[in-house]
Amino acid sequence: MRLVGPNGEQVGIVRVEDALRLAAEADLDLVEVAPMARPPVAKLMDFGKYKYEAAMKAREARKNQVNTVIKEIKLRPKIDAHDYGTKKGHVVRFLKGGDKVKVTIMFRGREQSRPELGFRLLQRLAEDVAELGFVESAPKQDGRNMVMVLGPAKKKTEVRNQKRRDAERAAEPDDDEAAAPESSEVSTG
Repeated sequence: MRLVGPNGEQVGIVRVEDALRLAAEADLDLVEVAPMARPPVAKLMDFGKYKYEAAMKAREARKNQVNTVIKEIKLRPKIDAHDYGTKKGHVVRFLKGGDKVKVTIMFRGREQSRPELGFRLLQRLAEDVAELGFVESAPKQDGRNMVMVLGPAKKKTEVRNQKRRDAERAAEPDDDEAAAPESSEVSTG
């Protein structure tokens, strides 16, 4: 079998008994890495340490993984200005959080004959939140509803990292404030 050393160096082609003896002397495991190769390839390594490091890499990858969440906001074509402001605030909050937002306008009765009202409302919302997000899918009529999807300008990982940095800064004591005590002078004017 072809033997690879613990640091990745090629030992060469050796008998299985010799490879097992070398593994025992070095207090390492003999792991077969390519059984179908001719000759088969084995490596000297600490298999427990290898499994632990692989598990830690997988755990770190899961921690950094981001699930895309689509939040939904529903509107009506004849929405009041204050209600529109409230709904727009929710959209802004979702986009700042790094989430996608699905905006749905529901038409009822005779409102269905005026889809341009809904289209204008969605355009207005898209313009109002243009600095935080972009139109991912343009407004389109879907039966009684008109749907538009807004995507965030910042990715969720960027938002999460920014929040983490802000929290760390808030936890650190400010050197300037600790060094300079507040003066208790009273100004008279």
